[in-house]
Amino acid sequence: MDLVEFKARYSLNTLPELDPIHSDLDQIEANLRQAAVLIAIHEINNQLHVILTKRPTHLRAHPGQISFPGGKVEQADISYQATALREAQEEIGLLSTNVEVIGALPAHKTFTGFEITPFVATVKQSFVPVIDPGEVDEYFTVPLSFLLKRYHRHTQLYTRKGLQYPVHFIPYKQHFIWGATAAMIDLLCRHLSHN
Repeated sequence: MDLVEFKARYSLNTLPELDPIHSDLDQIEANLRQAAVLIAIHEINNQLHVILTKRPTHLRAHPGQISFPGGKVEQADISYQATALREAQEEIGLLSTNVEVIGALPAHKTFTGFEITPFVATVKQSFVPVIDPGEVDEYFTVPLSFLLKRYHRHTQLYTRKGLQYPVHFIPYKQHFIWGATAAMIDLLCRHLSHN
């Protein structure tokens, strides 16, 4: 799949219904902190890749986890999209002028107290990542072709306070992508594959 096909599939396919196992996510408390992330698709050597980061272990929220560039909405942000773009620039040096946002996926609630709005975007031109070591321990990419293969994406139910939640995970090389990041990847992949 190239960028043209990616954009066409993203724009023309209907969003797949959430699996029934996601229904308990609606039970998560309404008082959630708002966050936004950028699901950036970068073409490297004629292959589409998803940009990911590993969070440093010193961070209070989600230490050592794999995530998209993004973070909490700040009062100065004019929109959730502005949050995602600002955070991508701060964390990995991806300038907003080098990004084409093509849409957003539904907000994802977490039982850790966040509601995360993911924005899907393409990177216009190659760039050299400049990571902020205070927010990012590692920058890496995963081929979209790998993620699109359903057998690489896994889901198991986790029970917390009497409610069941789906926990998504994707092993990739030495990385273990799980939680909200893996759930958003799964939804994006199902959207791209949905007819």
